[in-house]
Amino acid sequence: MPEASFAAWSRERHLRIEGVLERALPGDDAVAARLAAAMRYATLGGGKRVRPLLVYAASEVTGADPARADASAAAVELIHAYSLIHDDLPCMDNDSLRRGKPTCHVAFDEATALLAGDSLQSLAVAVLAAGSGADAQACRLLADAVGFAGMAGGQQLDLDATGTALGADSLAQLHMMKTGALIRASVLLGARCGRAMSDGETQALDRYAKAAGLAFQVVDDVLDVEGSSASLGKTAGKDAAQHKATFVTLLGLDGAKARAASLREEAHAALAPLGDRARRLAELADFLVLRNK
Repeated sequence: MPEASFAAWSRERHLRIEGVLERALPGDDAVAARLAAAMRYATLGGGKRVRPLLVYAASEVTGADPARADASAAAVELIHAYSLIHDDLPCMDNDSLRRGKPTCHVAFDEATALLAGDSLQSLAVAVLAAGSGADAQACRLLADAVGFAGMAGGQQLDLDATGTALGADSLAQLHMMKTGALIRASVLLGARCGRAMSDGETQALDRYAKAAGLAFQVVDDVLDVEGSSASLGKTAGKDAAQHKATFVTLLGLDGAKARAASLREEAHAALAPLGDRARRLAELADFLVLRNK
């Protein structure tokens, strides 16, 4: 039987993770009903689900059944949803549009949005800890991606850099923390769902994740210039309006596109020793770089 196309595979995984998230989130009958509604609003029915797709794709490298990857896939998406809520708050980027609809603090209120983000973060840890084969190392991987050495630290660097001139290395470090850390955790958590990996396999996946994570951000910077708010589902041109350094401001539009293409090649090269087991990860690298939203 021929393998499904990437489009068919990703659609099936999209439906799968939507169901997992639906079951993990508090329902309409929750005691704190407004908070539960905000959590569901920010998480369900939107987004590219890149991080869960990376979990499922990496789990195929180590021969895991998709069911064993569900908890890790849900955990990284819950963390991502939390980060978007907080990123959009007035004290951060103060944005009003996310995934084609009003941001959480606009749809509800700032205090509820803050609590929703906090609750999604703690729920992510609970879901991961209860999953198949979960252990302290998996929880540590997730925690490191979220905290001061990962997303939170990267967000602080982003705030500090607003209105200043950053070099390419400093900008790459910022985004390896703010965006890349959770992408790396998604890949490594997914691979942990199956058989034990050799050091070489782990290193290959780590190289892949770092290249793919940075490529994702470079393309985001390009789309912020070339895309529209309608196509992106978020405010276009935001980086320029806030005088933020981006790969486009540093390298130019053509230079940023070339950097994304080079990172795509790096991601593919990292996967070469893994053979066809890494097919979906390779296809995801293509998707991250060639997407238009």
